[in-house]
Amino acid sequence: MVYNYNKLWKILIDKKMRKKDLMALTDINATTMAKMGKELPVSLEVLGRICKALDCSIGDVVDIVPDETGQESMPKIEN
Repeated sequence: MVYNYNKLWKILIDKKMRKKDLMALTDINATTMAKMGKELPVSLEVLGRICKALDCSIGDVVDIVPDETGQESMPKIEN
């Protein structure tokens, strides 16, 4: 599964912000920013801080893209 943060990068461009500005505003470290740059997952807490700082929702900053088989790789939860 790939986590696509292109929407976040577009928001930063629209707000004339750099990644460094977002890091300072949200107290995100360089490792976390690098993970997002490599389309890796980050914690929900980090996404929440980003959304609060940018006044948006999680769906505005990240998309979850299924793997090559077209299926999400997470197991189904049955009740």
